[in-house]
Amino acid sequence: MTEGMKPNHSEKTNHFHALHHGEHPLLLSNVWDVGSALLAEAAGIQAIATTSAGISWSAGVPDGNQLDRSAALSAVFAIAEAVRVPVSADIEGGYAEARHDVGETVKALLDAGVVGVNIEDGFRTPDALAARIDSARKAADAAGTKLFINARTDVLLTGLGTEPEQISEAIARAERYLDAGADGIFVPGAVSAETVSALTAGITAPVNVMAGPGSLSVRELGECGAARISLGSSVAQAAYAVVKDSTAELVSCGSYSALSSALDYGVLNEHMSASHSRQASTRR
Repeated sequence: MTEGMKPNHSEKTNHFHALHHGEHPLLLSNVWDVGSALLAEAAGIQAIATTSAGISWSAGVPDGNQLDRSAALSAVFAIAEAVRVPVSADIEGGYAEARHDVGETVKALLDAGVVGVNIEDGFRTPDALAARIDSARKAADAAGTKLFINARTDVLLTGLGTEPEQISEAIARAERYLDAGADGIFVPGAVSAETVSALTAGITAPVNVMAGPGSLSVRELGECGAARISLGSSVAQAAYAVVKDSTAELVSCGSYSALSSALDYGVLNEHMSASHSRQASTRR
């Protein structure tokens, strides 16, 4: 463990790994700021995962490797400081132009107490992402920690080829990424029971799927072999929908029904106060 890492980092990292091999899937409600992280933790989530889209949108920047590393990491640092559960960070392509600089991103996250990262291929070749995973793994090894690297492949989102061809390609990429040092594989776009089952049967590591309205239930996804279920950017999208809809209703109708599901002020403030007091006590 490097000098800058948190004292309980190893314990949290081991726990996060174990959560991927439990009787039930690991459930992650992706957050984008301290407030959303505290509410997710209060709701009983076992670990926190960030959404790069949500973090980017909160800064007024579009998703897709558009936010600079400093701004992206600052948001993650604040989240990791505020919560007690393990934190995994969505780092898109690594927040680095060159693959070897991905290691610098990882080192900074480790020093902040982060125990896992999501890193994606997007439009990169499998070899390009494998090289970035290798850089991340070497940085974690140098720090003496078992960082959980969740490699994301966007094959099923591209719409190229038949579904069997996409599944075959996703499995092939998964093995390439695992060989490079990944611990788990994230395949957004896996929707049907047949697709999820085929992926979990063909990938020799925990498989992460993304869920939302209309998706299979947690129980059904678990029966298909999914080890990790996350909500991606959908929670942030829902929050921003309230802003848009309530404002549009106010302007066009002069009514306020879009705010009917708002959290009670006192309850929300209580969650923030508890965290604020805890952090202040820790700094003393």
